[in-house]
Amino acid sequence: STLVYSGQIKLLKPEYSPVYENPDSAEFQQVARDLEVIVSFFFFVLRLFFTKIQSQFWFMLFLFLLSEKCFYSFIADTTSKEFTSPEHPRRYPANSRCQWQIRAPKGYAISVKFRTFHIEDDCANDYVAIYDSLSPDSTYAITKQCGLRPPTNPLEVVSSGNIMLINLIADKVRRPGFRACFDSVIRLKITLNTIVWILSCHKDFIEVLGKKYCGERHRLVVSSATNTLEVKFHSDESYTDKGFRITYTTFDPVNPCPGQFACTSGYCIKKELHCDGWNDCEDMSDEKSCHCDDEQFTCSNGLCRPQYFVCDRVNDCGDNSDEEHCDCGRAEERCGDGACIPQEFICDMKNDCADGSDEVSCVASAGVCNDFSFKCKNKQCVNKVNAECDREEDCSDGSDEQGCNCGVRPYKHNRIVGGQNSDVGEWPWQVSLHFQTSGHVCGASVISNKWLLSAAHCFIQPDSAYKKISNWLTYSGLRDQNIKDSVQKRTLKNIITHPNYDSMTYDYDISLLELSDPLNFTNTVHPICLPAPTHVFSAGSSCFVTGWGTLREGGSVAQILQKAEVKVINDTVCNMVTEGQVTSRMMCSGYLTGGVDACQGDSGGPLVCRSDVGKWFQAGIVSWGEGCARRNKPGIYTRVTKLRDWIREITNI
Repeated sequence: STLVYSGQIKLLKPEYSPVYENPDSAEFQQVARDLEVIVSFFFFVLRLFFTKIQSQFWFMLFLFLLSEKCFYSFIADTTSKEFTSPEHPRRYPANSRCQWQIRAPKGYAISVKFRTFHIEDDCANDYVAIYDSLSPDSTYAITKQCGLRPPTNPLEVVSSGNIMLINLIADKVRRPGFRACFDSVIRLKITLNTIVWILSCHKDFIEVLGKKYCGERHRLVVSSATNTLEVKFHSDESYTDKGFRITYTTFDPVNPCPGQFACTSGYCIKKELHCDGWNDCEDMSDEKSCHCDDEQFTCSNGLCRPQYFVCDRVNDCGDNSDEEHCDCGRAEERCGDGACIPQEFICDMKNDCADGSDEVSCVASAGVCNDFSFKCKNKQCVNKVNAECDREEDCSDGSDEQGCNCGVRPYKHNRIVGGQNSDVGEWPWQVSLHFQTSGHVCGASVISNKWLLSAAHCFIQPDSAYKKISNWLTYSGLRDQNIKDSVQKRTLKNIITHPNYDSMTYDYDISLLELSDPLNFTNTVHPICLPAPTHVFSAGSSCFVTGWGTLREGGSVAQILQKAEVKVINDTVCNMVTEGQVTSRMMCSGYLTGGVDACQGDSGGPLVCRSDVGKWFQAGIVSWGEGCARRNKPGIYTRVTKLRDWIREITNI
């Protein structure tokens, strides 16, 4: 990586003047002579030399000469001015070292907005660094950025004072760089009360009853003791966000929640939610002083949880008490789902644990494969968890790292039910399937330039029209259903549903869609990685489900692509809450508390999980569920790993 060393001296007098920018001016030379006298009292010489004496310590010092052709000095005022990286929109020269110094009048700050931004992804050697000074001093660093940013997520920076330095450092890799504009803004005078708040909230806040709130909250309930309530909103001049929406109502303080349970926070919930083991009030007041029944576990914090949550390797109590004392016996090993098996069952090439965890990390004998080995193209077996596309060649033929140009999001980024809007290019493998004049009906994912992956139930319907390829259109690179500019629209050449699909149980709920014309991979269209049959998506892992389905049960469909973070639920719990309806070709994901889930219209869309090296893999396909985001009713997904061989057989992917 590139290290830049610098020093600085702050002059309290005289006042800044543009004449000091000219080293030939009399004013500059006079100050320089004064400084030479002052510095002479502290000056020392560092002598760098070579001798014949051997030393165990050495270093190399590279001094990069700043090109006068790439050094700029600007004065900011209230008029917006534009500047760009060298040769933008073409690629900047290799080994660029550029600086932009910006000054504003006293009492003003500097605002810089990057309209376009494309630097190499690796910030070690290529980056834009911005400082609250005129020298690249790390103590005054505001931010260091690289990569490609979408137009909906621009980089915007405001200085704390009236000076700013912007550095562009690049190696041999060239990118288009950036286009930016700057102006000056009046610095806000911060009161003492705001300074106290900044220690915890930093930027924007609302103030109610003397308390300040900031950040992201799913729900905030505040009640007053009088018939008036004042809400104050404060915003600074840097970043903006979506803000808030408030619903207010009046209530009788003697009986604030008629026929319901009154939370300490002031929120009203249904009586049956009191002492049900879930934090419905969000302040735990509905779960205090409760008595757990025989089918529940009593957590150390007083919560009641279902007995099958105990020792499932998920902190369901919140204080981890349901995961304590879960060790197996001396001659036993614990499975991923919490069950205990004899030690001799580990690595016996048999699936003794229900989740197969006893065979996942085993080292097989040379040339011996088991059901949990990654199989190379040359028939060699690698006994390593998730060996594919992990940037390490484990197969002698390198086949575990082939076909890995997938699962990446070219754009940089700072809930379906309980979800939120996605950004442009945030999920470049997401596809919208439109049926005749009905608009969006199902989702799909891009797995190559010719193939999409979706659910079988989107096409096998009582109405045979859903099987006709001419009735479907696919939209890739789409975010807003109302804006289809720059979206890749394709017709279908073929619809292939799994021959074992069961419309009653939704088993084998998978389909492959062949496109009539290939896709062009761009910043907003890119394939997702398909996992190997032995890929492990551990219980408790965070994944994302995306789609344009209804925003709530029985509600209207979303116009903007929604995203929701969900957890993988272990198979034992999944089977219990679904009363045995889940087959080995299915998996559960979501939250048993409800609130976040896929919904109608998301069918066929992807459930994706991020690997340790940053690759995104498709774990599941949205299949079925009871309602949307209901408690103890998680979303059910087609398990892609179980059907990976069928996908390869059809598509050769």
